Amino acid sequence: MGLNYETSRKKAKVFAALPVFRESEWLPLLFESLAKQTCPELELVACVNQPEEFRLNPEKQYIIDDNQQCLQLLKNFGRTGVKVHIIDHSSPGKGWQGKKQGVGQARKAVMDYISSIANLEDIIVSIDADTYYPPDYFAALRETFQQFPQATGICVPYHHPLSGNEEADRCMLRYEIYMRAYALNLLAIENPYAFTAIGSSMATTVRVYKKLGGITPYAAGEDFYFIQKLAKNGPLVTWAPTKAFPAGRFSDRVIFGTGPAMIKGRLGDWSSYPVYPPSLFIPIRDTFALFEPLFEKDIATPLDNFLEKTFGTRFIWQTLRDNARSKDSFKRACMQKIDGLRILQYVKSNLQNHGGNNEDHLNALLQTLPGGKNYRLHTPFSSTPIETLERIRLFMEQTEETIRQTSLVVNQKYFKK
Repeated sequence: MGLNYETSRKKAKVFAALPVFRESEWLPLLFESLAKQTCPELELVACVNQPEEFRLNPEKQYIIDDNQQCLQLLKNFGRTGVKVHIIDHSSPGKGWQGKKQGVGQARKAVMDYISSIANLEDIIVSIDADTYYPPDYFAALRETFQQFPQATGICVPYHHPLSGNEEADRCMLRYEIYMRAYALNLLAIENPYAFTAIGSSMATTVRVYKKLGGITPYAAGEDFYFIQKLAKNGPLVTWAPTKAFPAGRFSDRVIFGTGPAMIKGRLGDWSSYPVYPPSLFIPIRDTFALFEPLFEKDIATPLDNFLEKTFGTRFIWQTLRDNARSKDSFKRACMQKIDGLRILQYVKSNLQNHGGNNEDHLNALLQTLPGGKNYRLHTPFSSTPIETLERIRLFMEQTEETIRQTSLVVNQKYFKK
């Protein structure tokens, strides 16, 4: 299973990296789960943040007040035994200036701080305030890094719990089914970018973080780009013997992600989150299979038209060959060029060429999965009972975890020991 690395990493300290923006409702629940962790060397680093310009807008006063409450909650939690480091970008004169703001900037602030005070073997675990972490969470991630000392990072399994609010649960289930369908389609073609990027369930080491130049502070999607960077530079583990439980809530804190998707979905707009048919991923699979013969000479690939439009030339193979020291390094360069972002762009731009709707595409995917013939949507998402959506979600979740537990490292063949 996976890569047979020897367990050589010493016991590392674990740092939880937490961005905080108007989270006074959720912090007490997070503190409860952190206080119950079995990992003895756990420290919390939190960045309470907002733009300084909020102070000029009376309509933003509620955010300022809530952040001040968050600061006090963090200070109080630090008196209970867990070591807490507070980065204050919310008090007067300390808010973000100009374009440097948002959750990406906050994640960068906490991760940069951790990398400045921690040892190279220590672990950075990205968390969110609205997520429940079971008592074994941080200890399990430390053990996983011990098992895979060459890993660049871990994408931890996740599960959005039902809230009991039908509107919220319907939107959350629709969004999670979209995410799991995309992941399962990529896993089916054994693609190295078959990960799910969730900021509340990812981890890396200080050594890797420093080596790769840290996280880029995008206003949103910083988790996707960071995990993609990890996948491009070494073995990425996408399973661990624990799970994060983020809340499925309507939230406009970021531009896209679970919260904004649920807000759009509540209005009936799921256009940004389609379920893609399995057939759309076959050209990607077939192109990746051609990397080895492409080392010898140019040959036609199913993605040629897309790649020419994307990169503007005819196009990259010779350049990659010229810079490659070996066939393996060429294959890795191809994998890094046609990355997770390009794959997403490809399927989005070619979806209109495939017939059917979201329900048809989901049913087609379910039929390809072991045991999936027992699961099917007979009505639109909007009128399907919550119980049926939950049954399908759980089946997809369990199937995905079984595949990941078997392979563990999604990009293993590109980064052999």
